[in-house]
Amino acid sequence: MFKLLLTTLFSMTILLVSFNCSADNDAAALLKKMDELFRSKSSVATMKMQIVTPNWQRTLEMQSWTRGMDDTFIRVLSPRKDRGVATLKIDKEMWNYFPKINKVIKVPPSMMMGSWMGSDFTNDDLVREVSLVEEYQVSKTEEGENYRLTLIPKENTVTVWGKIEMIVNQQSLLPVEQNYFNEKGKQVRTMLFSDIKDFNGKKMPAIMTMMPLNKTGHKTVIEYVEAEFDIELPGNVFTLRNLQKRF
Repeated sequence: MFKLLLTTLFSMTILLVSFNCSADNDAAALLKKMDELFRSKSSVATMKMQIVTPNWQRTLEMQSWTRGMDDTFIRVLSPRKDRGVATLKIDKEMWNYFPKINKVIKVPPSMMMGSWMGSDFTNDDLVREVSLVEEYQVSKTEEGENYRLTLIPKENTVTVWGKIEMIVNQQSLLPVEQNYFNEKGKQVRTMLFSDIKDFNGKKMPAIMTMMPLNKTGHKTVIEYVEAEFDIELPGNVFTLRNLQKRF
Protein backbone atom coordinates (compact mmCIF):
# COMPACT_ATOMS: atom_id res chain seq x y z
CA MET A 1 0.00 0.00 0.00
CA PHE A 2 2.81 2.41 0.96
CA LYS A 3 4.62 1.64 -2.30
CA LEU A 4 1.41 2.27 -4.24
CA LEU A 5 0.94 5.62 -2.45
CA LEU A 6 4.49 6.70 -3.29
CA THR A 7 3.99 5.72 -6.90
CA THR A 8 0.73 7.70 -7.06
CA LEU A 9 2.29 10.79 -5.48
CA PHE A 10 5.26 10.57 -7.86
CA SER A 11 2.94 10.33 -10.86
CA MET A 12 0.90 13.31 -9.66
CA THR A 13 4.10 15.34 -9.21
CA ILE A 14 5.22 14.52 -12.75
CA LEU A 15 1.80 15.52 -14.12
CA LEU A 16 1.83 18.78 -12.15
CA VAL A 17 5.34 19.67 -13.35
CA SER A 18 4.35 18.81 -16.94
CA PHE A 19 1.21 20.97 -16.63
CA ASN A 20 3.19 23.92 -15.26
CA CYS A 21 5.82 23.59 -18.00
CA SER A 22 3.08 23.45 -20.63
CA ALA A 23 1.39 26.54 -19.13
CA ASP A 24 4.71 28.42 -19.05
CA ASN A 25 5.45 27.48 -22.66
CA ASP A 26 1.96 28.59 -23.71
CA ALA A 27 2.40 31.93 -21.96
CA ALA A 28 5.84 32.41 -23.54
CA ALA A 29 4.46 31.59 -27.00
CA LEU A 30 1.71 34.19 -26.59
CA LEU A 31 4.21 36.78 -25.36
CA LYS A 32 6.43 36.05 -28.38
CA LYS A 33 3.44 36.74 -30.62
CA MET A 34 2.92 40.10 -28.85
CA ASP A 35 6.65 40.83 -29.03
CA GLU A 36 6.70 40.40 -32.81
CA LEU A 37 3.25 41.81 -33.61
CA PHE A 38 4.39 45.21 -34.90
CA ARG A 39 7.63 43.92 -36.44
CA SER A 40 7.39 40.39 -37.93
CA LYS A 41 10.45 39.32 -39.94
CA SER A 42 10.55 42.79 -41.48
CA SER A 43 8.29 45.83 -41.75
CA VAL A 44 7.86 49.25 -43.34
CA ALA A 45 5.33 51.61 -41.77
CA THR A 46 4.15 55.20 -41.98
CA MET A 47 2.99 56.57 -38.65
CA LYS A 48 1.73 59.68 -36.90
CA MET A 49 2.74 60.56 -33.37
CA GLN A 50 0.66 63.09 -31.44
CA ILE A 51 2.21 64.40 -28.22
CA VAL A 52 -0.33 65.99 -25.88
CA THR A 53 0.37 68.02 -22.72
CA PRO A 54 -1.80 70.49 -20.78
CA ASN A 55 0.09 73.40 -22.37
CA TRP A 56 0.87 72.32 -25.92
CA GLN A 57 0.43 69.67 -28.61
CA ARG A 58 2.56 68.60 -31.54
CA THR A 59 2.23 66.00 -34.27
CA LEU A 60 5.05 64.15 -36.00
CA GLU A 61 4.80 62.09 -39.17
CA MET A 62 7.45 59.44 -39.58
CA GLN A 63 8.42 56.31 -41.41
CA SER A 64 9.95 53.24 -39.83
CA TRP A 65 11.72 50.10 -41.02
CA THR A 66 12.38 47.02 -38.88
CA ARG A 67 14.30 43.80 -39.44
CA GLY A 68 13.53 41.05 -36.97
CA MET A 69 13.77 42.09 -33.32
CA ASP A 70 17.26 43.59 -33.59
CA ASP A 71 17.28 46.38 -36.18
CA THR A 72 15.16 49.53 -36.40
CA PHE A 73 15.33 52.70 -38.49
CA ILE A 74 12.99 55.67 -37.97
CA ARG A 75 12.97 58.94 -39.94
CA VAL A 76 10.82 61.98 -39.16
CA LEU A 77 9.01 63.34 -42.23
CA SER A 78 7.26 66.33 -40.68
CA PRO A 79 6.90 68.96 -39.30
CA ARG A 80 9.46 70.83 -41.38
CA LYS A 81 11.63 71.84 -38.43
CA ASP A 82 12.10 68.17 -37.46
CA ARG A 83 12.25 66.72 -40.98
CA GLY A 84 15.21 64.40 -41.39
CA VAL A 85 15.75 63.65 -37.70
CA ALA A 86 16.47 59.93 -37.65
CA THR A 87 17.08 57.05 -35.27
CA LEU A 88 19.01 53.89 -36.05
CA LYS A 89 19.31 50.81 -33.86
CA ILE A 90 21.47 47.85 -34.86
CA ASP A 91 21.46 44.99 -32.38
CA LYS A 92 22.33 46.68 -29.05
CA GLU A 93 23.67 49.98 -30.45
CA MET A 94 21.60 53.09 -31.17
CA TRP A 95 22.26 56.46 -32.81
CA ASN A 96 20.27 59.66 -33.42
CA TYR A 97 20.93 62.05 -36.31
CA PHE A 98 20.05 65.75 -36.16
CA PRO A 99 20.24 67.42 -39.61
CA LYS A 100 20.19 71.00 -38.25
CA ILE A 101 23.59 70.46 -36.69
CA ASN A 102 24.55 67.64 -39.08
CA LYS A 103 25.59 65.48 -36.16
CA VAL A 104 25.20 61.81 -35.21
CA ILE A 105 24.94 61.15 -31.48
CA LYS A 106 25.30 57.66 -30.07
CA VAL A 107 22.71 56.81 -27.42
CA PRO A 108 24.28 55.08 -24.39
CA PRO A 109 22.46 52.19 -22.67
CA SER A 110 21.74 54.48 -19.73
CA MET A 111 19.54 56.65 -21.99
CA MET A 112 17.39 53.88 -23.45
CA MET A 113 14.63 54.72 -20.97
CA GLY A 114 14.81 58.41 -21.89
CA SER A 115 12.04 60.14 -23.84
CA TRP A 116 12.05 59.84 -27.64
CA MET A 117 11.48 63.24 -29.31
CA GLY A 118 9.83 64.63 -26.17
CA SER A 119 7.09 61.99 -26.20
CA ASP A 120 5.86 59.63 -23.48
CA PHE A 121 7.46 56.74 -25.36
CA THR A 122 11.02 55.86 -24.43
CA ASN A 123 13.86 55.10 -26.81
CA ASP A 124 13.44 51.45 -25.86
CA ASP A 125 9.70 51.53 -26.65
CA LEU A 126 10.40 52.73 -30.19
CA VAL A 127 13.39 50.59 -31.12
CA ARG A 128 12.81 47.62 -28.81
CA GLU A 129 16.29 47.06 -27.41
CA VAL A 130 14.83 44.45 -25.08
CA SER A 131 12.92 41.39 -26.33
CA LEU A 132 10.20 40.76 -23.76
CA VAL A 133 10.13 37.01 -24.29
CA GLU A 134 13.91 36.77 -23.80
CA GLU A 135 14.25 39.17 -20.87
CA TYR A 136 11.15 38.40 -18.77
CA GLN A 137 9.59 35.41 -17.03
CA VAL A 138 5.93 35.27 -18.03
CA SER A 139 2.82 33.67 -16.55
CA LYS A 140 -0.73 33.64 -17.91
CA THR A 141 -4.17 33.76 -16.28
CA GLU A 142 -7.66 33.98 -17.74
CA GLU A 143 -9.87 36.96 -16.88
CA GLY A 144 -13.25 36.93 -18.60
CA GLU A 145 -12.68 37.33 -22.33
CA ASN A 146 -9.02 38.23 -21.88
CA TYR A 147 -5.69 36.73 -20.87
CA ARG A 148 -3.47 38.54 -18.39
CA LEU A 149 0.25 38.07 -19.01
CA THR A 150 2.42 38.95 -16.02
CA LEU A 151 6.04 39.69 -16.86
CA ILE A 152 8.76 39.65 -14.20
CA PRO A 153 12.34 40.59 -15.21
CA LYS A 154 14.81 37.74 -15.30
CA GLU A 155 17.77 37.98 -12.94
CA ASN A 156 20.17 39.55 -15.46
CA THR A 157 17.65 41.84 -17.19
CA VAL A 158 18.53 45.53 -16.98
CA THR A 159 15.26 47.49 -16.75
CA VAL A 160 13.47 50.11 -14.69
CA TRP A 161 10.31 48.00 -14.64
CA GLY A 162 9.62 45.75 -11.68
CA LYS A 163 6.70 44.20 -13.52
CA ILE A 164 4.74 44.52 -16.76
CA GLU A 165 1.17 43.31 -17.17
CA MET A 166 -0.33 42.77 -20.61
CA ILE A 167 -4.03 42.21 -21.32
CA VAL A 168 -4.67 40.16 -24.49
CA ASN A 169 -8.06 39.36 -25.99
CA GLN A 170 -8.60 35.59 -26.03
CA GLN A 171 -10.49 35.53 -29.31
CA SER A 172 -8.37 37.84 -31.46
CA LEU A 173 -5.07 37.25 -29.61
CA LEU A 174 -4.40 40.97 -29.92
CA PRO A 175 -3.26 43.28 -27.10
CA VAL A 176 -5.79 45.47 -25.32
CA GLU A 177 -3.73 47.11 -22.59
CA GLN A 178 -0.21 47.11 -21.16
CA ASN A 179 0.64 48.35 -17.66
CA TYR A 180 4.09 49.17 -16.30
CA PHE A 181 5.08 48.99 -12.63
CA ASN A 182 8.20 50.29 -10.90
CA GLU A 183 10.37 48.23 -8.55
CA LYS A 184 8.13 49.18 -5.61
CA GLY A 185 5.11 47.68 -7.36
CA LYS A 186 3.47 51.03 -8.18
CA GLN A 187 1.88 51.38 -11.61
CA VAL A 188 3.52 54.30 -13.40
CA ARG A 189 2.13 54.20 -16.94
CA THR A 190 -0.49 52.56 -19.14
CA MET A 191 -0.57 51.85 -22.87
CA LEU A 192 -3.93 51.25 -24.56
CA PHE A 193 -4.34 49.50 -27.93
CA SER A 194 -7.31 50.34 -30.16
CA ASP A 195 -8.69 50.60 -33.72
CA ILE A 196 -8.00 47.09 -35.09
CA LYS A 197 -7.16 47.29 -38.80
CA ASP A 198 -6.05 44.92 -41.53
CA PHE A 199 -2.65 45.82 -42.97
CA ASN A 200 -2.15 43.67 -46.06
CA GLY A 201 -3.62 40.60 -44.40
CA LYS A 202 -2.25 41.23 -40.91
CA LYS A 203 -4.68 42.44 -38.26
CA MET A 204 -3.31 44.57 -35.45
CA PRO A 205 -4.20 47.64 -33.38
CA ALA A 206 -3.54 50.75 -35.46
CA ILE A 207 -3.44 53.06 -32.43
CA MET A 208 -1.30 52.91 -29.29
CA THR A 209 -1.90 55.49 -26.55
CA MET A 210 0.75 55.87 -23.85
CA MET A 211 -0.27 57.65 -20.64
CA PRO A 212 2.15 58.39 -17.79
CA LEU A 213 0.22 58.19 -14.52
CA ASN A 214 2.44 60.75 -12.78
CA LYS A 215 1.76 63.50 -15.34
CA THR A 216 -1.83 64.70 -15.43
CA GLY A 217 -3.05 65.57 -18.93
CA HIS A 218 -0.07 64.01 -20.71
CA LYS A 219 -0.36 61.34 -23.37
CA THR A 220 1.26 60.28 -26.63
CA VAL A 221 -0.70 58.61 -29.43
CA ILE A 222 0.98 56.61 -32.20
CA GLU A 223 -1.19 55.78 -35.21
CA TYR A 224 -0.15 53.36 -37.93
CA VAL A 225 -1.33 54.87 -41.22
CA GLU A 226 0.20 52.30 -43.55
CA ALA A 227 2.18 49.14 -42.88
CA GLU A 228 3.68 46.22 -44.78
CA PHE A 229 5.22 43.13 -43.22
CA ASP A 230 7.58 40.32 -44.20
CA ILE A 231 8.89 42.15 -47.24
CA GLU A 232 12.34 42.37 -48.78
CA LEU A 233 14.24 45.43 -47.55
CA PRO A 234 17.20 47.13 -49.29
CA GLY A 235 20.52 46.21 -47.72
CA ASN A 236 21.46 49.84 -47.04
CA VAL A 237 18.52 50.72 -44.77
CA PHE A 238 20.19 49.91 -41.46
CA THR A 239 23.42 51.85 -41.97
CA LEU A 240 25.01 54.99 -40.58
CA ARG A 241 25.22 56.33 -44.15
CA ASN A 242 21.44 56.07 -44.50
CA LEU A 243 21.00 57.63 -41.04
CA GLN A 244 22.71 60.81 -42.27
CA LYS A 245 20.87 61.00 -45.58
CA ARG A 246 19.52 64.49 -46.19
CA PHE A 247 16.32 64.95 -48.20
